[in-house]
Amino acid sequence: MSGRTGEAPGEERGGQSGEISRRRLFGLGAAGVAAAGAVGAGALAAGSLGGDATTVASGESPVSEAVPFYGPHQAGIVTPAQDRLHFVALDVTTTKKAELVELLQEWTAAAARMTQGKDAGTFGALGGDPQAPPDDTGEALGLPASGLTLTIGFGPTLFGKFGLADRRPPALADLPAFRGDALIPEISGGDICLQACAHDPQVAVHAIRNLVRIGFGKVSVRYSQLGFGRTSSTSRAQATPRNLMGFKDGTANLKLEDTEMLREHLWAAPGDGPAWMDGGAYLVTRKIRMHIETWDRAPLAEQEAIFGRDKGVGAPLTGKAEFDEPDFARTGPDGRPVIPDDSHVRLAHPSVHGGTRILRRGYNYVDGSDGLGRLDAGLFFMAYQRDPRKQFVPIQRALAAKDSLNEYIKHVSSGVFACPPGLADAGDHWGRTLLA
Repeated sequence: MSGRTGEAPGEERGGQSGEISRRRLFGLGAAGVAAAGAVGAGALAAGSLGGDATTVASGESPVSEAVPFYGPHQAGIVTPAQDRLHFVALDVTTTKKAELVELLQEWTAAAARMTQGKDAGTFGALGGDPQAPPDDTGEALGLPASGLTLTIGFGPTLFGKFGLADRRPPALADLPAFRGDALIPEISGGDICLQACAHDPQVAVHAIRNLVRIGFGKVSVRYSQLGFGRTSSTSRAQATPRNLMGFKDGTANLKLEDTEMLREHLWAAPGDGPAWMDGGAYLVTRKIRMHIETWDRAPLAEQEAIFGRDKGVGAPLTGKAEFDEPDFARTGPDGRPVIPDDSHVRLAHPSVHGGTRILRRGYNYVDGSDGLGRLDAGLFFMAYQRDPRKQFVPIQRALAAKDSLNEYIKHVSSGVFACPPGLADAGDHWGRTLLA
């Protein structure tokens, strides 16, 4: 399968440095469409950029395949979860709306190319004027698309700029303070988020690096997060993964195949808010540091009681297999619930929240160690939903109030973003309907 390449060396660059002409913009888009042939016959949807992003073949697809970029919903939400993440939150520094629109146009064209295994720009890492910086950083040369998806979201603070206050969706409300929060403002929030998921960490890092490079002078990085080892499955064909505490995570997650449930719990519908969000979803992020060393000294029986699940197969303590429904009414010989009242599975279960569900898409992280030799590690929690006020907030309030797991974790970062629907074709761009 072909790796990413730029155009032929020696071609001249169009426009001035730091600017993107209309001709170059649509050249980027057209070149992205042309990338269909470059990713090979084995690519999803015959390697095209188009197609419904929700119809990506489920399960563990070959790592080199390309995921369609265009469709009614953004890829990277119900797309079968890849193994690697590079997430970045950015603050908009330009005060000119036209510059933000231009940036979003250029980002979209670059994203369309990179998700199909191409360089970020038309001239690539090796073409164009040798006396000017290349329009791709080059560290992904020769690498395939690796299932790369790029997903954008807009934070509440963006709507205080450019006269957008009346376009802020009601569901994009600031998250309330939760009991036990230890949030660090510098790694929370953000005007815009970009999520890159891929099977190859270098491909994910390359994508974010180039989008940030393109945004120089118009946006600045607020914080970023690398993740590995997905902590949930978003397709029934995927095995349920484990978190860094060793337990299977996200057993009751929404899945790609749950069309009706996705319509009810995930996608924003007409009448929910402004029309520009119809078909989109809301993302909540929480960086949850785990007290790894303390957890590792806890007895197995205590660990299982905290989660309410068997550590081996992932079954609820009242069942034998992972997907057995937990029986919260069952009591043991001592008259106490077999699944404790303060267990994680009980407090987070849909039956406790009126059937409410979310689509979890989090990742493990290890950010080295602190000055005392303890691992700085945990879960970068990510959850997509139709309305955080009715889904994430009540679930997290219950967990914050009673979850026995709280002894071993600390929430240090938080964010909420409105992720618009997908794009129709190369003539469309991120944020068009919001900023029109």
